[in-house]
Amino acid sequence: MLNGKLNIWYFTSFAISLVVAIPILTVFSSFFQDTSNYFEILKQTFFFEYIFNSLTLLIGVIFLTFILGVGSAYIVSFYQFPGANFFKWALILSFAVPPYIYAYSLFAFFDNYGTAFTILKHLFGDGNYNKHIPKFDGMFGLILSISFSLYAYVYILARSSFLYQSQSSIELGKNLGFSKFKCFYSIILPAARPAIVAGLSLVAMETLAEFGAVEFFSVNTLTTGIYNAWIAFDDLAFANRISFFLLIFIFILFLTENLSRKKAKYHLETKGGFKKKEKIKLFGSKSFFAFMFCFILFSLSFLFPLSQMLYWTIKFPENLNDLQITDLLLNTLYLVSLSSLILIIFALISNYGNRVSNKKILNILSTLSISGYAIPGVILAIAFITFVAWFDENMIKALGFLSIKKIFIGSILGLVIVYFVRFYSLAFNGIKSGYEKINIAVDESSYLLGYSKRKTFFNIHIPYLRNSLLFVIILISLEIIRELPITLIIRPFNFETFATTAYISASEDLLEAAAVPSLCLIIIASFFILFTSKYILRDTNE
Repeated sequence: MLNGKLNIWYFTSFAISLVVAIPILTVFSSFFQDTSNYFEILKQTFFFEYIFNSLTLLIGVIFLTFILGVGSAYIVSFYQFPGANFFKWALILSFAVPPYIYAYSLFAFFDNYGTAFTILKHLFGDGNYNKHIPKFDGMFGLILSISFSLYAYVYILARSSFLYQSQSSIELGKNLGFSKFKCFYSIILPAARPAIVAGLSLVAMETLAEFGAVEFFSVNTLTTGIYNAWIAFDDLAFANRISFFLLIFIFILFLTENLSRKKAKYHLETKGGFKKKEKIKLFGSKSFFAFMFCFILFSLSFLFPLSQMLYWTIKFPENLNDLQITDLLLNTLYLVSLSSLILIIFALISNYGNRVSNKKILNILSTLSISGYAIPGVILAIAFITFVAWFDENMIKALGFLSIKKIFIGSILGLVIVYFVRFYSLAFNGIKSGYEKINIAVDESSYLLGYSKRKTFFNIHIPYLRNSLLFVIILISLEIIRELPITLIIRPFNFETFATTAYISASEDLLEAAAVPSLCLIIIASFFILFTSKYILRDTNE
């Protein structure tokens, strides 16, 4: 009976991982399919421009998010100054502003006769202010939009590492005559390297996956190339061929990050053991500098886009009346609730299956399945459509059954499935981190007391994992609220969310109309972030 029960968990976990891996494998297999002449034309025209722009964007965003994320995390973690307790959680509110909404705000504020012009006119009267107002568009505006939206990835992980660094290692550096800068560069920063690299990797993946902001600023990247190949040319093979190149690039990035972390040692042994870090209280100009750095960053990353959207909402109240906010809210919450529930259930089962079976093939398949988050949503959406179309043509119709494409394409079911593939890694890894804190001896003790694997799972593991589950639910909810390309491609006809409504208005050059859904999205996302910061990201050592 033991083996029978063991096999149930194993095969269930195997089936879950296989389902998640299918769209990923579809992208790889599609490279070998015949495509139209459009791909050959693209290679001779814009393909290298796509690659160059993607790399330029990636380098610019990584550099800026490193400065903003590590700098703010260091100041908040190591120093005490007025507002420090506020900024430690306020700086993560940038998560509430997706890059495409930040792009709308940035462009509108500095545009000819935009918000900046209006402010200057009210302050100083009529004048030719446009020639003095900088323009943030194209690649530069895109880098700023993505960086201010995503730097919090680096901030959160770097801050977590800084908080748990031992004071003993810092004192050792001081005893060796290190200056504050050398102590930071030689001791503090290397110890935080895994966390910072992990944060930058998430930033890199999100940057390569970004669609809304890239499309808005008309910067040709591999992501926009994939979308246009499907929309403009109606050629799935063409889109999948471009997807393959972007996917290879992402996997190289993914493997490089993992290898760099495995080859290094990041902890420092000290005779004194771990000693709680002491924050340095700042005074005078140093205190003012620390406050202003955090305040300016908070203002630029969160207050700026929030104010711009609020300004438009107040200035053009007719947009508020024309919008079906209740329907958009219900649609958004419906997707969030359904997707989160399914992800949590299956990630729990898969984690427990991996824990009790310990099969090598399952571990390999699980590793492949959790790579979905590294793949841009536009790739997964098109890969899903490709697989459903192939399966419908070669399996369903061959057996004489009715077509199933309408069941999965342009439906809530299809949308939830692609969400599942995209965000499965967040659920799986979030629960896995909780499982790593449960000693295997707990399971063995449970079995000795007569508990079955099922009873151990429900009565012991799930109660212990409640904080991890709460964190995962909030994280997934936040991602789904912000998600644009998957929803845009797979959603049913006339089924809109705050994200798609904002994008459609902006794509039609109706930025004022995009303000209301953007503002609603920011407010809802902020609620989830504040909830997370209060219950999950609180400092356990303070």
